[in-house]
Amino acid sequence: MPRKIRQYTGEAITVEYDSVRCIHAAECVKGLPAVFDQHRRPWIDPSMAQPAEIAEGVARCPTGPPTFSRLDDGQAEAIPQENTVRIGPDGPLFASGEILVESDAAVVFRGTRVALCRCGASNHKPFCDGEHVGVRFSDPGELTTSPPVDEAETGLLTITLVANG
Repeated sequence: MPRKIRQYTGEAITVEYDSVRCIHAAECVKGLPAVFDQHRRPWIDPSMAQPAEIAEGVARCPTGPPTFSRLDDGQAEAIPQENTVRIGPDGPLFASGEILVESDAAVVFRGTRVALCRCGASNHKPFCDGEHVGVRFSDPGELTTSPPVDEAETGLLTITLVANG
C-alpha cells in the first residue's frame, strides 16, 4: 500500500501527516483550526501555534495520521501507559498504546494510535479509511462476551493480520 506521508516544518516542530490513515475525525481541525485549516494550502501550518499546543492537538487524534517531531528541547509524543482497543459503533477498532501491526512477520505499522478497518470495505486495509460510512456498515460495537486477552495491558501490543480476519 503506497503511503502518502507529508511533512510540514515550523521553527520548532515538524508535523507529519499520513493521509492513508486519516478517517477525518477532525480532532486536529476542531482543536487547532489555525494550524489545521482544510481550506488553506498547505493545510497544516506549524507556525500558527506554539509547539507544545501542536503536540497536544496532534495527540488528540484517535487514528494517528498526524504525528510530530520536536526540533527544540520539547517532549516527544508520550506512549500511553496502557494499551487499549476500543470498538467504534458502526466503525473501526481504535487502538492506542505501544502498537505493532504485522503481517507475515513484516511490520505494517508501528506507533501509538491507529484505526483498523472492521467493515471490510477500506481501500487501505488494514487501516480504516472511512468507507464504513459509504457502505452503511452497522454494528453497535458492543461485546456480548469478554474476549480472551493474550497481551499484557502494558508494553508492546502486537496485532498480527490474517487473511479475511
